[in-house]
Amino acid sequence: MKSNQDTPLLLRKHRTEEWIGRGYTTICVLFLIVIIISIVYFVATKGISTFAINNVSLSDFLFGSTWSPDDNKFGALPFIYGSFLTSLLAAVIASPLSVCAALFMTEIVPSWGKKLLQPVIELLAGIPSVVYGFIGLSILVPFMRDTFPGQGIGVAAGAIVLSIMILPTITSIATDALGALPRNLKEASYGLGATRWQTIYGVIIPTVLPSILTGVVLGMARAFGEALAVQMVIGNAPHIPTSLFESASTLTSVITLNMSNTVMGSVQNNALWSMAMILMLMTFVFVFVVRLLERRHKL
Repeated sequence: MKSNQDTPLLLRKHRTEEWIGRGYTTICVLFLIVIIISIVYFVATKGISTFAINNVSLSDFLFGSTWSPDDNKFGALPFIYGSFLTSLLAAVIASPLSVCAALFMTEIVPSWGKKLLQPVIELLAGIPSVVYGFIGLSILVPFMRDTFPGQGIGVAAGAIVLSIMILPTITSIATDALGALPRNLKEASYGLGATRWQTIYGVIIPTVLPSILTGVVLGMARAFGEALAVQMVIGNAPHIPTSLFESASTLTSVITLNMSNTVMGSVQNNALWSMAMILMLMTFVFVFVVRLLERRHKL
C-alpha cells in the first residue's frame, strides 16, 4: 500500500498529466481552426478577386452559359448545372440500393448478411477514384455507346460512376442507424400483428429516415466534390446538356483541367478560384443540412 506521503505526489502527477493533455488538445483544436480559417480566407479572396478586381459581372458568372476565356466570357452556369445534375442523379441511383443493402444486413438476414456485405462495402470505399474512372471509361462507356444514343460519355455515365462511389457512405450510415434502433419498437410492431415488411416500411424506415437522409446528403457532398472519376467519363464539354447522354462538365473537372494552364492572378485563374469558392460554399450548405437533420433526429 502507498503511504499518505505519496498521495500529494500522485495528485500533482495526475494534475500535470491532465494539464498536458488539455494543453495538447487545445493546441490541436486551435491548429485546425487556423487551417480552416486560412483555407476559407485564401479561397474567398481569390474567388472575390474575379468580381472586385477583374470586373467580371457576378450575374454573368453565375448565369452565363458561355465559357470562353479568349473572348473574356466566364459563364460558369454549365459547370454548376453539371455538378448538381450528376450529384442528384448519383444520389437517386445510390440511395435505394444503399437502404436495401442496409436493411438486408440488419433486418433480413442479420446472421450472415453483414459478414457477407460489410467487406464488400469497405472494399468499395477503399478503391481510388481513378480506378472507378478507368473502369467506367473501359466498361461503362462502351456499354452506353452500344445501348443508348450518343458517344457513351456524358451525364449518365458520370452519375453511374458517382453512384457506385457514394454507395459505401450511404450504406454505412444507414446500417449504423438501423443497428442502433431500439429493439422494443420492432417487438411492439410484431406484437400488434404486423409482418416483417409492414414493420420495415411502417416503423423502421420512418424512425431512421433522418439518419438515412444524413447519409444521402454526405454522399451528395462527396459526389459534388469528386473530380477525377467524373472527368474521365463525362466528356468535359462546356455547355448545358439537354440529354443525359450528352457530354457535360462539372466545377471540379474544369478546375483540374485548366488550373495548371493559367497564370496566377489572371482573369481566368481568378474565375477558376471563384468556382472553387462555390464548391466551398456548397460544402458549408451540405454541413448545415446535416446539422439540421441531426437536430431533427434528436428531437
